[in-house]
Amino acid sequence: MVLVAVFGVALLVAVLLSGLAARTVLSTSLLFLAGGALVSDGFLGLVHITPDSGIVSATADLALFAVLFTDGMHVSLPKLRANWRNPARALGLGMPLAFVFTGLAAHFLAGLDWTTAFLVGAVLAPTDPVFASAIVGRSEVPAGLRQLLNVESGVNDGLALPVVLMLIAAAGPTAGVVESAPGVIAIELLLGLVLGISLPLIVDALVRFRLLGAEPKLQPLLPLATGIILYAACHLTHANPYLAAFSAGAALAHVSPEAQASFEPLGEALSELAKFAALLVFGALLTPRLFGDLSPGGYAAVLLAIFLIRPASLLLSLLGTRVSRKEKLVAAWFGPKGFASVVYGLLVLQSGIPRAKEAFTLIAVCIAFSIIAHSSTDVPIARAFDVEEIAGVPGGGDAADTAPTTAAEADGTAGGP
Repeated sequence: MVLVAVFGVALLVAVLLSGLAARTVLSTSLLFLAGGALVSDGFLGLVHITPDSGIVSATADLALFAVLFTDGMHVSLPKLRANWRNPARALGLGMPLAFVFTGLAAHFLAGLDWTTAFLVGAVLAPTDPVFASAIVGRSEVPAGLRQLLNVESGVNDGLALPVVLMLIAAAGPTAGVVESAPGVIAIELLLGLVLGISLPLIVDALVRFRLLGAEPKLQPLLPLATGIILYAACHLTHANPYLAAFSAGAALAHVSPEAQASFEPLGEALSELAKFAALLVFGALLTPRLFGDLSPGGYAAVLLAIFLIRPASLLLSLLGTRVSRKEKLVAAWFGPKGFASVVYGLLVLQSGIPRAKEAFTLIAVCIAFSIIAHSSTDVPIARAFDVEEIAGVPGGGDAADTAPTTAAEADGTAGGP
């Protein structure tokens, strides 16, 4: 109950400071991360959470699912079919490059063996748009850039998972957490995709029956019910929940735009709550001892992964495209490590492989540094795209001056390559 009280206080503080955060480098995400660290055993000792606590994996897993479900709703399938090349480049070239070079840094700088080093690279390969919300959530930002970041971060979680599981199995004796063969992993991914696409189609078909249908005030609960059923179904069938969540959000927005529009305010609020809860719990793991356990070489690997490897990998993947230089630089910078890396890092820690603790320490520090760096720079960078109003708070101009003037701008279709 202490943790619930701490979350309530942190939420109140975050809401009261959200106006200031929307105009400055102050980040509400960072507030929860710092709040969790402050009340942990490393400081005030009000809550006692360890990496193997069930609440850690549960909150990270639920937050990742919620974020991907709502992010999937922002993907326009017609626009994706017309502009699939840049996300495909980021996923097919940028992500493997980041994986390989992060693994090399973990081996040569942090001293991990080859298998564990590349396991760290696989865990840190997925990106998370949550910590760039001022970029991906604004219609003033070119649609192509927002789509690139959303699709990349939505799909790369599912792509990284089989690599993570296979490298855990190859790293040495495990505690039985990971025993899946490559064929089983492929089936889980495929099943997640099938469930994610089919469930919204089934729900949409039910709504169209003459005797069925949601009254207006309950309509936002229809996608929520779909998401809850999907989450439970994935865990009962061992389908990949992250690929299912993203594909379900995209499918629901495609087959039922009215349901997507009615659910959006509720969905965004629930996604924010799940994100904040996961950040608070994860922050409680960030004790001085954890930071002290990482070697200087490990810190060097972390800084390289955030400030060089991700940006260089994506810039290389976008060579020869018609994306503007400014958009390339923004896309290259916003490769934050988020909830997928938290979940996969916990899988590593709980697997029992020989160097699991060292790998998790490197992963956790990298995630913490990434959250600080990326969540504190999204607002200033958003200003480069003439975003004058973020999170409903004017930042230097009249809100009416920045309102969309056309239907295309209103739904985010304006701009982009």
